[in-house]
Amino acid sequence: MSDFSFTDRFDHISGENGMRLELIEKYPGDEVLIPFYYYEIFVGGQAVGAISVRIGDNYHSYYNGHIGYEIEEPFQGHRYSLAALQLVLPVARFHGMTRIYLTCDASNTASRKIIEAAGGRFLEICPIPRDWFAWYEGIEDHRIYQLDL
Repeated sequence: MSDFSFTDRFDHISGENGMRLELIEKYPGDEVLIPFYYYEIFVGGQAVGAISVRIGDNYHSYYNGHIGYEIEEPFQGHRYSLAALQLVLPVARFHGMTRIYLTCDASNTASRKIIEAAGGRFLEICPIPRDWFAWYEGIEDHRIYQLDL
């Protein structure tokens, strides 16, 4: 994405119920990874996890997805990842994306439920190809979803 440029418009994103996203990093991308915004997730002033939104497409983004999130164990079960996911969708739209891929391990029921609650349309469960940048021996198959923006 040689013509890609970040915006400061999304350095701080506020949502409902005291959730806010604070920018940690803007990664410009490289030969493998597409550019992304990386945020810490706060709820009521408490850091509860992190989320990234990747901009653009390449071979790896299909298996990696365009959004990655992790919620710290003590804060899981409150759907914070769903709320944060919804907060970063305008970032993807701003950069001209009309759809994103959302992925999770095939056995990750919690992430599957979040993706489906966000409106992800199931595409397939697939083995991860050996030439995917994060492949390792024994990697679990991934569930791949598409979310139209």
